[in-house]
Amino acid sequence: MTEIPPMVPDLHTYDHVIVAFSGGKDSLACVLHLLELGVERERLELWHHDVDGREGSALMDWPCTREYCRKVAEAFGLRIYFSWKVGGFEREMNREDTPTAPIAFETPTGVEVTGGRGKGNTRRQFPQVSGDLSVRWCSAYLKIDVGAAALRNQARFERARTLFVTGERAQESAGRARYKQFEPHRADLRNGRTPRHIDQWRPVHGWTEREVWAVIERHRINPHPAYRLGWGRVSCSACIFGNADQWASLREVNTSQFEQVAAYERTFGKTIQRKLSVVQTADRGTPYPMAAADRQAALAEGFAEPVIVDTWTLPRGAFGDACGPT
Repeated sequence: MTEIPPMVPDLHTYDHVIVAFSGGKDSLACVLHLLELGVERERLELWHHDVDGREGSALMDWPCTREYCRKVAEAFGLRIYFSWKVGGFEREMNREDTPTAPIAFETPTGVEVTGGRGKGNTRRQFPQVSGDLSVRWCSAYLKIDVGAAALRNQARFERARTLFVTGERAQESAGRARYKQFEPHRADLRNGRTPRHIDQWRPVHGWTEREVWAVIERHRINPHPAYRLGWGRVSCSACIFGNADQWASLREVNTSQFEQVAAYERTFGKTIQRKLSVVQTADRGTPYPMAAADRQAALAEGFAEPVIVDTWTLPRGAFGDACGPT
């Protein structure tokens, strides 16, 4: 079988190149790859979707993530814009006969807000472990829809060509292996009265994890602290896809966060992973051996470490349990 070579769009034809930047290894690899391909920093910007929002909730994400992303952008002289569902994950999960919350997003001229006027609906449960985004609603409502709203509601993308870059890889799952490497983005409106040309590109879709870590090592980038703790994938620290060892590790490293999740499961009377509660799942796991300095870095609201390091070391979470979407 002949291997299909990776597709690279003509990057110089785009007015804007946006990377959906979680702070994890794959989106970091996308940024570094774009810079190696010669994309000018003036056209490149990072977008980070705050899962917990900006209203004080700390239910799901790593405390250090927001500032880690900001420091990576600063280190490379790149613009970064943050976006979020108002009230974040927690408000969306607790919806009871109310519309989904508005979406807020930073722009070059300030913060804009859109949406929040739909029909009332009730959730009162965690997203379920599934490849179906209608039940695994966290990705759809807190990331995909947020990014699309920010694209649709900024005049700077009208009558312009925009490339939206995401870091899904085929090696991660059978579902992600079926993703197209290049396609029109859901916010594309190139045939509208006010055209908006937006393509989506997954430049590392065909990469192995080894290739991802290689580009990070080549640039000597200090990875997100969660990788040093032993996590093989950086999304939410309380990711619904976490296995027994990850839930056991979260209970040890951030007990209050773990207990909040467990309390919600009891309140809803429905667990994340159907058969077992997070407490039962954690009881079956073994916490990762986590150094005190790495715990402190992951749980800090800021990020005080250098982004580019003199001596680069592969984090212990590399090639470990990815525990991500199917």
